[in-house]
Amino acid sequence: MGALLNQLRLIEIDFLDVLEIAVVAYLIYRILILWSGTRAFQILFGLVLVITIYGLAGAFGLNLIESLFAQAFTYAAFLLIVVFQPELRLALARIGRNRVFRAITGLEERGAALADELIRSTALLSERGFGAIIAVEQDLSLDEYVDNQGTPLRADLSAELLAAIFAPQSPVHDGSVIIRDGQIMAAGVYLPMTQHPLEDRNLGTRHRAAVGLSEETDALVLVVSEETKQVSLARRGVLRRGVNPDDLRERLVPANPEGAGGPAVSDS
Repeated sequence: MGALLNQLRLIEIDFLDVLEIAVVAYLIYRILILWSGTRAFQILFGLVLVITIYGLAGAFGLNLIESLFAQAFTYAAFLLIVVFQPELRLALARIGRNRVFRAITGLEERGAALADELIRSTALLSERGFGAIIAVEQDLSLDEYVDNQGTPLRADLSAELLAAIFAPQSPVHDGSVIIRDGQIMAAGVYLPMTQHPLEDRNLGTRHRAAVGLSEETDALVLVVSEETKQVSLARRGVLRRGVNPDDLRERLVPANPEGAGGPAVSDS
């Protein structure tokens, strides 16, 4: 014990060491938050278990197990890149959506312009009494819906085009549109409806589909009611009704509204 204390006294820690430890600890914390509850977190837990077994094998002299694990670790870096490819892509996408990075690269201004056009679009749709559902892609890709359903468009977002899509005489007005980076990727897309009951039983399939998609992805889903002309916003399984332009802008720039968990309806 005395020898260990003597060794600890010899350790010199300066400001840069503390800074490095803090940065590494923060990065580990952010990774755990990002992957918590996901497949990647389960794999990460498995890797920690494997490393623990490897350490115990070395400590107890289990040479065969230690040798096998040592050979496996030689290719571990390549294996991790393949296994964690979706999560790494998601993490890089979130870094790109960081407010500071967006401000430096000009993405913040483009995000604000997109928000303004979406606000103008919902106002025009509400004014004309057109029911609509608009899914705005965030970090998680909506290619599953773009590629397999609806009508591909890949057209620049505009209020007039959305009004034409959701006009009652349009053949794709019953579905939704998918927005990615300021473009309408597809129209007439049918989204998964939530299986949970909503507080307001008068809400129809558009609102149920909006909540359903927001439960399965991190998309922002805007709904314009054909009956009440009210604008709603679904995010992380939460539906906010009666959203005004200021509320929309606050949640679209940056696109990070609060609220998670089971389906809910809020009139705030």
